[in-house]
Amino acid sequence: MKDKTKKIALGAAIAGAVGYVAGILTAPKSGKETRKDIEKTTTKAWSETEKTLKSAHSELNDLLEKAKKEAGPLKDKAKKGLDEAVVAAVAAQKKAREVLSLAHEGATDDKELDKVVKDVTKAIDDLKTYLTKNQKPSK
Repeated sequence: MKDKTKKIALGAAIAGAVGYVAGILTAPKSGKETRKDIEKTTTKAWSETEKTLKSAHSELNDLLEKAKKEAGPLKDKAKKGLDEAVVAAVAAQKKAREVLSLAHEGATDDKELDKVVKDVTKAIDDLKTYLTKNQKPSK
């Protein structure tokens, strides 16, 4: 449920930004005012996406800790599957850290940021699915 909320929030932020930019471009303002409005909207959209990525990065970190704790008692096939999910999650987490650093320096683009958000979200979903599927029943 939390993942859907994040995806909806991210989609709404992007859609809102696109709508706002379209409105700005058709508004009767000077070029200087329009550019300033576009810059402000772009900065806000980047900030929201960066916030989403930071949150996802943190959630992924928590799931990795949980996966490491639960990996011990699993059987070979289940352990192998979890290990593969953990490796993919660690790679996504590392890439997220790199892109967040680049974003602070202004040295990354929208496509790269969007790809990392998708990769981290997929890693979170995969780990959650795997951990839920292989949980021991509560006594």
